[in-house]
Amino acid sequence: MKLILSAPIAWVWVFWGSAAVIAYTYFGYPGWLWLRGRWRRTDVTRGSYVPFVSIVMVVRNEERVLERKLKNLLALDYPAELLQLAVVSDGSTGGTEAILHSYASNPRVSVVLNQLSRGKASGLNDAFELAQGDIVVFTDARQEIEPDALRRLLENFADPQVGCVSGELMLGDPKNGETREGLGVYWRVEKRIRELESASGSVVGATGAFYAIRRNLLMPLRPETILDDVYLPMQVVRQGFRVVFDSRARAWDSDLGATHEFARKVRTLSGNYQLLQLAPWLLTSANPIRFEFVSHKLLRLIVPFALAGTAVASAMLHTPLYQAALVLQVGFYGLSGLAIAQVKKGRLARMADAVLTFVVLNTAAVVAFVNFVSGRKAAWIR
Repeated sequence: MKLILSAPIAWVWVFWGSAAVIAYTYFGYPGWLWLRGRWRRTDVTRGSYVPFVSIVMVVRNEERVLERKLKNLLALDYPAELLQLAVVSDGSTGGTEAILHSYASNPRVSVVLNQLSRGKASGLNDAFELAQGDIVVFTDARQEIEPDALRRLLENFADPQVGCVSGELMLGDPKNGETREGLGVYWRVEKRIRELESASGSVVGATGAFYAIRRNLLMPLRPETILDDVYLPMQVVRQGFRVVFDSRARAWDSDLGATHEFARKVRTLSGNYQLLQLAPWLLTSANPIRFEFVSHKLLRLIVPFALAGTAVASAMLHTPLYQAALVLQVGFYGLSGLAIAQVKKGRLARMADAVLTFVVLNTAAVVAFVNFVSGRKAAWIR
């Protein structure tokens, strides 16, 4: 009899515990950051700062976009004599190496052509050896950087407490502006969280498409590292410097394919699991922003299981409150079906697209968990 009576109570705990995890991850943590920024704001002392800069980039089979990207970087509004490009080809086939050969005679461009693919992290280590600048800037082949973005990024290094600066990734194109589809909504929320973290402390990670670190703070990467844009910034924080976010320094990415984004998200979330193996100090007092790391990165790995917990508990509890909660959950997930059916007009369609993005990203978190427990490695997504 006691076991029968205790079962509903257990499901109540599952429901409310799961709901608390979801609510804190998406609302509680941003709310806490907002309050902290009001009460303990720490502004960056920006100013003119024009050091020698090395821009590093690892590419693999990027002939479709590589020449455009090289022209974009060489045309940035920055003194030519203070800008070096260090580009590493990671076992590329096709036309990538031919493009790099054509730029190798440029004194501003240093090229390494690795015939075997060893992964992005190993390529970055090769690029670090080439880099001569006081500041090392990281970017990827696909995104277009705005002409004044590098100057804006560097202004933050006038503050001696700043060790790493993350730029802003804009999803869309400069002519038509940022997309308002589901992924764009998610990304705007993510950027707002980064702004709030930066306003009163340090950002947990950087935008991989465009970020910069003082060269004397760089650490070599283990070859298997997936998330250089989290691992390296966290090493900067560990050394007592700030990682800040600057929304004025913008890069644009118009490649928003759903399949590509799902694969990229699986890789990113798999990288969060990997960080716990590569850097267990992240969960100790050696990490000055341990609370933020857990709240921003790790709880998102738990959310899919919390969502499942609320759904199952709602189905198991036969009272009006929990039955209503079940109906709301079914209706919420049902909205994603409208997006799959490609309903394109009206506010409901925009809501459906946002819900589908939410479902896809949490599905990616489940796949990342399966990868982690099975030992399956996430591939480098170009």
